[in-house]
Amino acid sequence: MKKEAKKESLGEVRGTLLILLTAIISGVSIVINKFFVVTVDPLILTAVRALFIGIFFLFISLYFSGKAKKFNKVSWKYLVSIGLIGGGIAFWLFFSGLKLTTSGRAAFIHKTLPIYATLLAIVFLKEKITRKQLIAMVVMLAGLVLIELTNISGEMKMGDLLVLSATVLWAIETTISKKAMLEKESNWVVTFSRMFFGALLLFAIIFLLGKTSLLFSLNSEQWGYIIISGVLLFFYVLTFYWGLKYINLSKASTILLLAPVISLALGFVWLNEQVFALQIIGSLLILIGTYFISRAKS
Repeated sequence: MKKEAKKESLGEVRGTLLILLTAIISGVSIVINKFFVVTVDPLILTAVRALFIGIFFLFISLYFSGKAKKFNKVSWKYLVSIGLIGGGIAFWLFFSGLKLTTSGRAAFIHKTLPIYATLLAIVFLKEKITRKQLIAMVVMLAGLVLIELTNISGEMKMGDLLVLSATVLWAIETTISKKAMLEKESNWVVTFSRMFFGALLLFAIIFLLGKTSLLFSLNSEQWGYIIISGVLLFFYVLTFYWGLKYINLSKASTILLLAPVISLALGFVWLNEQVFALQIIGSLLILIGTYFISRAKS
């Protein structure tokens, strides 16, 4: 009994540290990708890097599934849905929105994901949350409203809407991913599905929109941007889905709220993005909510 409790405690610590690392990678990535999408078409950027990462995780998942003597532990409809929703449509919407808004705003909107993910986890995964967690979520939502009250251009508001749409889709996708893991599917297989099937959808969209010529006109500088962005994404999905294996979705998604602080600071320093007073107040409210939720145990 004590041995089992110790194992669960170690898993909790391991999962928390992995998701904390994910938050750091996320905060840096959003600012860097803001710079990249100015030069590379968002659809091309997301499709190419997703394909390479998907293939890489395919070999990893085949290795581990080979050891387990089984690959398809859950229905393929789960795995395909994870890829199409989270690895395809959501990425396209997010990077299209990132091109129109600032990295700081995109980071904060993206980090409202715990609100939607927690609600989905309660309904579909039967996760339980305390009254403190619920109050913290309301405080975070108030912070988001304050951020959105900032006087900005219509183009930026459209960018915000696209980022918000992508965030909701990622909440749906992570819920399906956690469901697959609860049914004993490997986190490696889930990660492969997200990137590979998402890449197939993105390349199909590229073909339908007549953007295939852009793939063959990428210069060395643009390929460099795609590689850097791809490496960051690789470590993001590696640490997030590995950590999600050990802790609840509601807790994992909430820890990611640390990322906006990094994005806001780096956006101010690297991209000279303006920081508004309401943004600072809103971010403080979000961080307060994060503190209370992060103390909850899975």
